[in-house]
Amino acid sequence: MRVAEDARYRIAETAMALFLEQGYEAVTVEAVAEASRVSRRTVFRYFGGKDELPFPDHSARLAVLDRRLRAAGPDDDPVEVVIAGTEESLRDFLSRPQLVFRRYRLTRLVPELRNREIVEHERYVSLTSAFLRTHLPPGTPSHQAMGLAALVDAMHRSALGNWARSDGATDALGELQAGMAWVRSLVSGAPGATDGRLLLAAVPDTPAARRALLALRAEATPLE
Repeated sequence: MRVAEDARYRIAETAMALFLEQGYEAVTVEAVAEASRVSRRTVFRYFGGKDELPFPDHSARLAVLDRRLRAAGPDDDPVEVVIAGTEESLRDFLSRPQLVFRRYRLTRLVPELRNREIVEHERYVSLTSAFLRTHLPPGTPSHQAMGLAALVDAMHRSALGNWARSDGATDALGELQAGMAWVRSLVSGAPGATDGRLLLAAVPDTPAARRALLALRAEATPLE
């Protein structure tokens, strides 16, 4: 298992280095296989296509998150379970900084990979929203599960994106925890947050949306 994981990451790192050096369109799967000293068949054993090469980590991380959600007990707060799983996911991202930094540069240069990254994040939202739909209190409107899942993911992407843009200079975990404190305040209706009303929204991952979320977070009342 460890050998297969090492091989998958080695192929991905080699592919991203080639993409950045020669251009995404100019690099073939065969070139990646040759540079990685494996066969073309081996590359396709680990990756479904060329656009998956920069994402060797997402499926394993989703599996970890899925196991964590499935292990939740009947008395566990479902929102806290999702928050804990998201924090664990971020810690895993932070454990492989060079992969994240290289992928960030690539996805800003190659629209196809940027679109693939969006698809990968949607898998997280789909997983957590499905969990929340079945674990939030009876009678909770169905849109709230999706809204909460999207909001938690937005906090995660904001913290991770700021960290990647700065080449690791920001406190990604601290930013995420501050964002999750804001999410908790919205859910609980803490004074100064929403005056007891809960507003949830799914927003696109754009610079304008990130600025708006950061402004809203700055206005939220911190939890004691």
